[in-house]
Amino acid sequence: MKPARRVSARLGAIAPSATLAVDSKAKALKAAGRPVIGFGAGEPDFPTPEFIVEAAAAAVHDPKNHRYTPATGLPELKKAIAAKTLRDSGYEVDPANVVVTNGGKQAVFQAFASIVDPGDEVLLPAPYWTTYPEAIALAGGTPVEVFAGADQDYLVTVEQLEAARTDKTKALLFCSPSNPTGAVYSPEQTQAIGEWALEHGIWVITDEIYEHLLYDDAVFTPIVRAVPELADQCIVVNGVAKTYAMTGWRVGWMIAPADVTKAASNFQSHLTSNVANVSQRAAIAALEGGLDEVHEMRAAFDRRRRTMVEMLRAIDGVVCPTPKGAFYAYPSVEGLIGRTVGGVEITSSADLATVILEQAEVAVVPGEAFGPSGFLRLSYALGDDDLVEGVTRIQRLLAQ
Repeated sequence: MKPARRVSARLGAIAPSATLAVDSKAKALKAAGRPVIGFGAGEPDFPTPEFIVEAAAAAVHDPKNHRYTPATGLPELKKAIAAKTLRDSGYEVDPANVVVTNGGKQAVFQAFASIVDPGDEVLLPAPYWTTYPEAIALAGGTPVEVFAGADQDYLVTVEQLEAARTDKTKALLFCSPSNPTGAVYSPEQTQAIGEWALEHGIWVITDEIYEHLLYDDAVFTPIVRAVPELADQCIVVNGVAKTYAMTGWRVGWMIAPADVTKAASNFQSHLTSNVANVSQRAAIAALEGGLDEVHEMRAAFDRRRRTMVEMLRAIDGVVCPTPKGAFYAYPSVEGLIGRTVGGVEITSSADLATVILEQAEVAVVPGEAFGPSGFLRLSYALGDDDLVEGVTRIQRLLAQ
């Protein structure tokens, strides 16, 4: 008799988060006394701004926050999200079409779960954030990678998307500014992609979590503002984590047409109920409190970005496009494949990341976590001194 499966096939097929795995390994080595510098985690190294913390502290003492509240979010927060969308994205949304979620990841998962059926294909520009394909698969869909390399600044074209489109294509994931590459689509590119999706009746799930982290001449272009007619087949996911250094507060949201909002709301009512009320009150303060401290954090990220790109480009065999958003550099290390580094033959970027961790004591995430091999992701959301020391170690190792 065949033994019963102990873990469901659905959950057994999920790959662990590579970025969190790298961060966890780096922290474990540091705890063991190794001087590891971690470029793995995608979170700001700044504390949450004090005015947000004070709002949360006040909320703790208010008994109304000790009880259940509406599963889809506090009405005050949904209104604040609608007002923030008008302010930052330039178009109006009905607060009733906002669902507040436990972080941006829940918003991403519920977005796919709301519109994807088994057999549906979802176009996934690569390199992609490691959670996207897992969320698509859990919803029963099939991720279809559309790859753009360093020679394209990691930006896919309408022609590439059209070549990947089939009669099973249900949705497109659009992320600008991008995790993991830091690439930012221009207003013209965003409009062209939005018009293509509209023409073919393809849903767009647009992840706008890095909207305020832009550099040089890059501008944030909400795809719904670029193509207003797309609003009825578009789901916007966002949150406070990256902009306000609130990764641990777990507040995200999705904005969708009424029928999708209803489906996601029903799902969330059974899955998690409401987000922690203290975190929601903190998010209200963040969204209503202005962006002065955000701009200070962005200035620090910009300085670190320029330092990291310059140092990476100094390494023979490394090609590093200039990231225009988020806080990641995504160098191509394809020129190092086949070489011997630290006595180890490098056959993939995963090999290279392992050698860098073991011999240089620097944690980076290999490209295999985000699509094809041959790349590394390094977050520059860490202190300036650690950044310089970490990349210097990589330079020394690769110069051998």
